[in-house]
Amino acid sequence: MFDTHVNLHAEAYQDDLNEVLTRAREAGVTRMLAICERLDSFPRVKAIADANQDIWCSVGTHPHHAKDFTMTTAEELVEKAQDSQVVAIGETGMDLHYGYSPQEQQEASFRTHITAARETGLPLIVHTREADDLTAEILEDEHAKGAFPILLHCYTGGPDLCRRGLALGAYVSVSGILSFKSAKEVRAVIKDVPLDRVILETDCPYLTPMPYRGRRNEPAYLPYVADALAQLHDLSREEVAATCEANALNLFKRVS
Repeated sequence: MFDTHVNLHAEAYQDDLNEVLTRAREAGVTRMLAICERLDSFPRVKAIADANQDIWCSVGTHPHHAKDFTMTTAEELVEKAQDSQVVAIGETGMDLHYGYSPQEQQEASFRTHITAARETGLPLIVHTREADDLTAEILEDEHAKGAFPILLHCYTGGPDLCRRGLALGAYVSVSGILSFKSAKEVRAVIKDVPLDRVILETDCPYLTPMPYRGRRNEPAYLPYVADALAQLHDLSREEVAATCEANALNLFKRVS
């Protein structure tokens, strides 16, 4: 299995990262993508990828932190993405729930990341919360200027953004949220996504899937995300894991 979104550089893991990785491998997770949430944390993220043959990384700044990196250019992201361990741009996007960064700064950052994804051909990892229409409009506007690969990560949005993203060729990733009893609307949206466009993630250290909800999340719990998706499609864990891994490798083309 391929865990396509983990925050292994988070403070929660600093004391026992080796143990976390051992448990992941024992659980059948063979590849992991360590996500960059702030451009100044990129050296730490890349160091994890450099030290482990089964880990790759992204480069970018989460919309929460857009206000702190207003001078970031697409050229800077492109330069950092030349390293073979970097397999994606982001995560980026729009988050109007918390408002940690002003909307106009989030949008400027989002478009900068899109330019970098277009120029490198690397997948754009998109975070969106309470911004479905705006996110879709930006993606469509930018896609008209030139195509770029898209991942709507940890998807919890509505059916319209999902439909519009799929029309642009996007993949959709699911997390432990899919297993929550309260996530009926999310399951309804994901059930309609073609299985060949879905990938798995934990987005740890949060969003721990059932039956371990309440604990700190980690990549070893990825099989339970697969179980939640398998239940939607009346398939086995193994069938879902194999399909989603193939999808992830098709999207993240630098990963071997």
